[in-house]
Amino acid sequence: MKHIQSILIFAFVLLSSSIISAQYGNGGYNNGYGSNRRMNSGMDQTRTQEKPKEIPVEVTVGKIMERLKPELILDELQAIAISNILNESIRTQGILIKAEVSQEDKIKNIQALSETTDRKIMELLNKDQKEKYIALNEEAKNPKKSKKKSK
Repeated sequence: MKHIQSILIFAFVLLSSSIISAQYGNGGYNNGYGSNRRMNSGMDQTRTQEKPKEIPVEVTVGKIMERLKPELILDELQAIAISNILNESIRTQGILIKAEVSQEDKIKNIQALSETTDRKIMELLNKDQKEKYIALNEEAKNPKKSKKKSK
């Protein structure tokens, strides 16, 4: 349950930092004195290049499912249902991040979304899978305390 929440928060931070980097760290603003080095290369080209590429939702969900499926021993129906829940959740999270509300409201909305997502996923799991899912979420929240896997 908390594993998905951790992943969603990580994705939120990752997207936020890339947006901030694109605006401030990469010389995205021209101060009017020609200090923008890319000014001579054509403004239309640089604007499209400066936008950070968003990772498709399907790729993110695929990576999450690569970890969850073997850990929880999901059957195909569970895997499809959970990936659909995650697709919807990550898309909604993207909308929440782009919404023009205060940072506190964004965090509250994302936490509520994460809890709803976890609840929906838990409904699809059996007792053993639920225990493993909870353990994965705890491990994701406290990576320092997690046990090292022996191979």
